[in-house]
Amino acid sequence: MNNTVEKMKAVLETAECLHDFATIEKALDKMAVEITKKLKDTNPIILCVMVGALIPTGHLVTRLNFPLQIDYVHATRYQGEVRGGDLHWLVEPRNNLKDRTILIVDDIMDGGLTLGAIIDYCKQAGAKKVYSAVMINKLREREPGVDFEPDFTGLDTKDEFLVGFGLDYGQYLRNAPGIYAVAKEHQ
Repeated sequence: MNNTVEKMKAVLETAECLHDFATIEKALDKMAVEITKKLKDTNPIILCVMVGALIPTGHLVTRLNFPLQIDYVHATRYQGEVRGGDLHWLVEPRNNLKDRTILIVDDIMDGGLTLGAIIDYCKQAGAKKVYSAVMINKLREREPGVDFEPDFTGLDTKDEFLVGFGLDYGQYLRNAPGIYAVAKEHQ
């Protein structure tokens, strides 16, 4: 086996499971109820933030039993690295956001810079109302200038390096069926 596969196995084997799949399912159910109450009559566009929100978005939208459209953006500060840098726009939404209600779904609210930039983009594109939903809300101080919290949150976690259910480690482990804190020796 190659070294990368072995390293990823070691990362997952030594990681602490903070939230198992059953807990994630319950959190998604709760989010879906809250989102449905707020957005069911708004004809929203669900905007998935690639690549991390692919898995949470897929699980979430199957619980939203009202008319909606799905689109995506690909904006990243990580580009495969474990630390964020400048924001890079790789793909903008295809749908016209003007006068629409937008629900941005992201995998995690960490410092808030990426999600904040996407919210600003939607507002500048003329969206009527912009909401945000995150699977994981990291309990930490936000970056300077970030003055919002997500409208809908699945689970809260401590401020650790996380993998699983969309969150990656060097573009791997997004498919892990839980939320895991990476051991210090792998950070």
